[in-house]
Amino acid sequence: MSELPVVVVGAGPAGLAAAAHLLERGVRPLVLEAGSRAGAAVAEWNYVRLFSQWSELVDPAARRLLEPTGWRAPEGYPTGGEWVSRYLEPLARVLGEYVRYDARVVGVARRGRDRVVDAGRDGEPLTVHLSGERIEARAVIDASGTWGSPNPLGGDGLPALGELEAADRIAYRVPDLAVELERYAGKRIAVAGSGHSALTALVVLAELAERHPGTHVTWLLRRGAVGSVFGGGEADQLPARGALGLRAKAAARAGNVEVVTGFRTASVESAGGRLVLASQDGHRLDAVDEVVVLTGFRPDLSWLSEVRLELDPVLQAPVRLAPLIDPNAHSCGTVYPHGANELRHPEPGVYLVGMKSYGRAPTFLTMTGYEQVRSVVAEIAGDHEAAGRVELTLPETGVCGGAGVFDAEPEAASGGCCAAPAVSELALSAPRARS
Repeated sequence: MSELPVVVVGAGPAGLAAAAHLLERGVRPLVLEAGSRAGAAVAEWNYVRLFSQWSELVDPAARRLLEPTGWRAPEGYPTGGEWVSRYLEPLARVLGEYVRYDARVVGVARRGRDRVVDAGRDGEPLTVHLSGERIEARAVIDASGTWGSPNPLGGDGLPALGELEAADRIAYRVPDLAVELERYAGKRIAVAGSGHSALTALVVLAELAERHPGTHVTWLLRRGAVGSVFGGGEADQLPARGALGLRAKAAARAGNVEVVTGFRTASVESAGGRLVLASQDGHRLDAVDEVVVLTGFRPDLSWLSEVRLELDPVLQAPVRLAPLIDPNAHSCGTVYPHGANELRHPEPGVYLVGMKSYGRAPTFLTMTGYEQVRSVVAEIAGDHEAAGRVELTLPETGVCGGAGVFDAEPEAASGGCCAAPAVSELALSAPRARS
């Protein structure tokens, strides 16, 4: 099987980095991208500025592949669009024939064996299925991400009643006011979520409210108190990430944002051309025109049903990785670097990397994905010493006392799942673009 390629699913940051590492070790990669371009998922949030600098967004092996072409890493904080145009697309061009577009993977299996069959399994290659095509592979690195599987608005992990029917009024990404101004200006908007995407949406919409009177933002939190939702501030070792929370917390003028804590959406009802959100305990909010749902993502595991994965039952992450990233068990948002050992499955040669490896856990850093693929590729190439070596130090978030999916802050135990929603007002200022 050494003559077969290693199939990498997804031409995003982790997938293209994996291909660069494979080439550097003399192993033939084949990157299969469902979209029509490199970084297709990143391109969908091209208007959002990252809180990581360029130096933290370029994989070392990719840099070594690009620099002989005259490419040089930019400086500052790119937008998603700049990350694609100035790094991912040039990297994909250098990889050339090793990257295929419009190639959606619909299944992975062991040749001639479904997941139940033991006999002769280890001696057969993996098969990667596309529509009308089957590719044999010595290993499969799934770097397909989670962008296409956002979590729903419903507080129990399933779509709220009426959520699907109201799809034309519900968005699952940060608003792009350059093209969606009329959709949000002067409107009543509900934002659900407590992570960095939600904070970004809030500061953007709060600035919109200052420019367009009549714009009103209601921020829905499932947790019982605001607590540490603004992040680590000056303690965050990624300064732009900390600054986002500090601006959201401190640069306030009253009345921009109404905060509702302890609210778990159960239903979405139409009322006079607007939407009314109701919680599981019967509380109803004032009607809104638009809803922005930023409650995280989940992995699509449907096309991996015929390979033997060992996933944590809570996070849907590899079982050895899950204890390191479980927000129910950790109060500070950092995880030590990890690689092939934590990402291995009972099915030899199958690895989930990048955001998909975190399952439903929040706060994934690109640097983590680059370290993952370095280690995984070393393992596939037979360099077990390099696979087990740690070559990365991750920055701490400075966030203690709960992650984004916590229902209640430890210091606010009187809140929690069953307290009535509480309403307060908060003002936010929009973040300045970093360059």
